[in-house]
Amino acid sequence: MVRPGDVVTVDFPGALGLKRRPAVVVSTDTYHTTRPDVVLGLLTSNTTTAVGPTDYILQDWSTAGLHSSSAFRVFLATLPASSVVVIGHLSDHDWQEVRARLKVALAVA
Repeated sequence: MVRPGDVVTVDFPGALGLKRRPAVVVSTDTYHTTRPDVVLGLLTSNTTTAVGPTDYILQDWSTAGLHSSSAFRVFLATLPASSVVVIGHLSDHDWQEVRARLKVALAVA
């Protein structure tokens, strides 16, 4: 079972079709107990474009299982949990910053 803040690889939908890439699990444990899918946020190694208020450059990317410096972007997708492969987990600091960006981007309390 995946957990919030897990770093995974998945065939992520994009403008040019599917691409195997890293993502972070942003759905909750409660969501996972009742759903067969997982909500993911995009991770990109193109950190030079991560300049918006909803972007965040990870500080602890290597301990999260990533091979290069990466940024979180609020580009979300919902995919089957069976399609993700867990490769790591965000540090507490990075997870807190990702959650802050989600609050800025989404109309939730």
